[in-house]
Amino acid sequence: MSPDTSDRPLLRVVRGDATPEEVAAVVAVFAALGSTQPPARRPVRAWSAPHRGVRRTLPHGPGGWRASALPR
Repeated sequence: MSPDTSDRPLLRVVRGDATPEEVAAVVAVFAALGSTQPPARRPVRAWSAPHRGVRRTLPHGPGGWRASALPR
C-alpha cells in the first residue's frame, strides 16, 4: 500500500444523505462479497466413499468358503 492511499477513506458518499445505518448496510454487503479466502473444504466421510459400494471378489478354490467368512 502506498503512503498516499492510506489517508483516503475506502467508502465515500458522493450524493445524497446516507444515514449511518445505510452506510453500515452497504459496508456489510461489500465485506461479505469481498472474501479473499476460498470456501472451506468439507471433510470427506469414509462411510460414504464411492469405493465402499463396490463389492470385492469372492475367494475361490479349495477352502474358499472358509476364507469368505474370515475378516480381511
